Amino acid sequence: MKIGTIGTGVIVETFLEAVSEVQNVECTAVYSRKEETARKLADKFQIRLIYTDVDAMLEDDQVDFIYVASPNSLHYEYTLKALQKGKNVICEKPFTSTIEESEELIALAKKNRLFLFEAITTLHFPNFKRIKELLPTLGDVKIVQCNYSQYSSRYDKLMAGEVTNVFDPAFSGGSLVDINIYNLHFVIGLFGEPESVEYIPNKAANGIDTSGIALLKYDRFVSTCAGAKDSHSPSFAVIQGTKGYIKVASSSNECSSFEMGIGEAVVTYNEQKSANRMVYEVMDFEKAYRQGDLEKSRDWMEHSLRVMRTVVRAREDAGIIFDADRR
Repeated sequence: MKIGTIGTGVIVETFLEAVSEVQNVECTAVYSRKEETARKLADKFQIRLIYTDVDAMLEDDQVDFIYVASPNSLHYEYTLKALQKGKNVICEKPFTSTIEESEELIALAKKNRLFLFEAITTLHFPNFKRIKELLPTLGDVKIVQCNYSQYSSRYDKLMAGEVTNVFDPAFSGGSLVDINIYNLHFVIGLFGEPESVEYIPNKAANGIDTSGIALLKYDRFVSTCAGAKDSHSPSFAVIQGTKGYIKVASSSNECSSFEMGIGEAVVTYNEQKSANRMVYEVMDFEKAYRQGDLEKSRDWMEHSLRVMRTVVRAREDAGIIFDADRR
């Protein structure tokens, strides 16, 4: 896998550090509108090629995957361009802004027999996979609770009147798609798409959510997913069943060690070795690509589409409108 990156934020550096830990994967090019920004990233990670013209990078035969880590509202545009040029794509979360955008990209990837991955850490953790295996041990699931809350310095800017991308409807921002979406991936990855969705947010003056709670209703249980960028608390995920519980002692985007309690017996599990949370998704992507397993890519994309439908239902319930909804 020879990857070209779009975006130069902190998440890109974490991704490139993960790439350095995985065999048969390398970053060969970086794109930024400003050469100085691209040069800084390229020098840090010893990347040979720099582009300030994204179309030129998409024509480069030394790049077969594009990693899209632009502002949320541009995920669709860059992914579409890459797929049209015959490039495989790893797109950061949230996959797109709307259901229609997701459906179009997935259809195009299928038509052109290209790999299309959402860079969502949760599904690929060994601990998450182990939790999925252990679920039947809990009996009938009754309640699932997730909380991922992390105070953002950009919230201070918002309160001072400066709207940054993460809190801007024009850039498809907000707490739900920036942070709570990991909780949705966790719950939907384990239990599928919910029957109904409600979202109760705290909103800023511009109508964007700075925190909120999503209520997912299933046939036999309910789940609450809390996400906040305007306040902080310990993050966790808890699954309660008639025979026991599983508790993850971290946010759902890290899924670190977890404990399972059955009766009076409590066992702690941790099957993750890397400190970089993105290593496991890169490993899974590399394996699927190396084996030519397009079906695995399609399965992950169907999951991403289920999450996107849930996110849009939540936004609609709360009256949160992106500029992308008007296109």
